[in-house]
Amino acid sequence: MRYRHVGSAGIQVSELSFGSWVTFHTQSGVEDATTMMAAAYDAGVNFFDNAEVYAGGKSEEIMGRALKKLDWRRGSYLVSTKLYWGIEEGPNEKNTLNRKYLMEGIDGSLERLDLDYVDILYCHRSDPATPIEETVRAMHSIIERGKAMYWGTSEWDAAEIVAALEIADRHHLHRPIVEQPVYNLFERHRFAPEYERVYGEYGFGSTTWSPLASGLLTGKYRDGIPAGSRGSLSGYDWLQDRLTDAEKLARVEALRPVAEEMGATLSQFALAWCLQNPYVSSVITGASRVEQVRENMKALEFTSAFTPAVMDRIDSIVTGH
Repeated sequence: MRYRHVGSAGIQVSELSFGSWVTFHTQSGVEDATTMMAAAYDAGVNFFDNAEVYAGGKSEEIMGRALKKLDWRRGSYLVSTKLYWGIEEGPNEKNTLNRKYLMEGIDGSLERLDLDYVDILYCHRSDPATPIEETVRAMHSIIERGKAMYWGTSEWDAAEIVAALEIADRHHLHRPIVEQPVYNLFERHRFAPEYERVYGEYGFGSTTWSPLASGLLTGKYRDGIPAGSRGSLSGYDWLQDRLTDAEKLARVEALRPVAEEMGATLSQFALAWCLQNPYVSSVITGASRVEQVRENMKALEFTSAFTPAVMDRIDSIVTGH
């Protein structure tokens, strides 16, 4: 395993990390989660991602119980969680980044995770109804109280991130250090030119999610949606149109020989491609079985195979130019 700094911050994360979205509680209980986290940790993973909203808080509970069973030294791993969507229906507790919600929300997450602090706390989306300064000051307070070490954003527009950074700098507050954007061969918009200032000038890091496009890039959906896959889960019907997009499936199949020439599976190929971006600090992987964790970790064996010629070939397949 190799490690990268989170942008210009001092903290380092494993190039591949492990997240709980969709799988914890929905597909995996405490025992399976413990086994998968152990396999990731044994491979050198030091960063484990979660969010308050995942499975309505149950994902955090499962990760907390798994961490208790694993009994790792706290300094050897990092945990992140995210706030915004909320798990209650009150007007001040849902789809918001107001100070009251953030200060209470972190307490709830820490209780479910059974931790004294998280290493990174993300604002899971931006909130146009709350002044950015209110959010920045609340996140600063959370860090000052020792409940998080760093904070970041997730799926924020570049202008919103810059506004938060400038407010933090102007008032000598803890600034955000990292964005958590979607990023895969089909979805690259969070690294569009307007973000160059965020990553280049301000030294933001990124911990990217959905590197396999919810499984589309694994190739397993070429003959439809198999039973037990993410696309077959109750409540994830919205994914089915994406996973059965004929044009994208054809592009995935066109990528298969490129992966095979490297000796990689499509999953390993797609993960290794994400790591070609120098602004990517860590690629968050997911799994419902320990065998998938072990397969994903092998993606690191192929990162050096992406020569400029190979990258051009990939772009011609995926984007048509």
